Amino acid sequence: MATTKRKDPPLYTLTAGSIAGAIEAVITYPTEFVKTQLQLQNGSKGTVPKGAPAPKGPIDILVTTVRTQGFTAVYTGLSAMVIGNTAKAGVRFFAFDQFKEMLKDSEGKTTGARSVLAGLGAGMTEALLVVTPSETIKTKLIHDKNSPNPQYRGLVHGVKSIVKAEGLGGIYRGVIPVMARQGANSAVRFGVYSTLNDFIKARMAPGAKLSAGYTFGIGAIAGIVTVYTTMPLDVVKTKMQGLHARQLYSGVLDCAWKVFKNEGVLSFWSGATPRLARLSMSGGIVFSVYESIMTVLRRLDDDSNPIHS
Repeated sequence: MATTKRKDPPLYTLTAGSIAGAIEAVITYPTEFVKTQLQLQNGSKGTVPKGAPAPKGPIDILVTTVRTQGFTAVYTGLSAMVIGNTAKAGVRFFAFDQFKEMLKDSEGKTTGARSVLAGLGAGMTEALLVVTPSETIKTKLIHDKNSPNPQYRGLVHGVKSIVKAEGLGGIYRGVIPVMARQGANSAVRFGVYSTLNDFIKARMAPGAKLSAGYTFGIGAIAGIVTVYTTMPLDVVKTKMQGLHARQLYSGVLDCAWKVFKNEGVLSFWSGATPRLARLSMSGGIVFSVYESIMTVLRRLDDDSNPIHS
């Protein structure tokens, strides 16, 4: 008698995704800090401490920051990132599963193209609900920390100050490039991951499961491809969320044009190296942790419901 694949409860994907996102944020945050600094230092003001030379690259960013402000400075904005990443990953996997269910073909399968669409929908959802405010707060905290006269005394004070000065719209700066970036991020990442995952599984013995090493490798490749296809959107997003964005740019297109005119086309890939480092790791970490937690939850479910076994 044929058995049908049991659908995972939405709470499982939400829980596994949230835990995976939190773990990934803590491990990879220094690369996010360096990437943001690289993107803010060109064509922006107040991005390095007064009297300190402008850093020339990722390593110099780290060395300069640690030497002038201490090691903990590279974790500025971490709390906003962890909270945002936890919620983001939970929403991403939950939304992806829901969109994938809606996009199944007549045979109940989700092809590569449909996985891309499901990823796009998941990315747009996470951008609107979680990513824009958490990314804006993180960027402003990092920018402020490296200005001559820092204003924010931490996450809570920073959020209060931003809302007081700019209203709730202040934490939604750059929502359009964030939605575009997250939609593209998820579409590319999930599309590549699903395609490679299906490719490898098709060549495995029936019933065999992918090892953690394979899952990590597939996730890492998906992260690398994602970086170079979405980097320009990430740069515009960061510029739009800086402390002085309201004075410097009238909108997304104006920001993109000024970056191109004043800094050159290659500036759209500023911070690609640390972002590549982060997404290469994060892709592997998130998917590996997610799959491991889902395996545990399914096993617990099987133990409590023997009929599923």
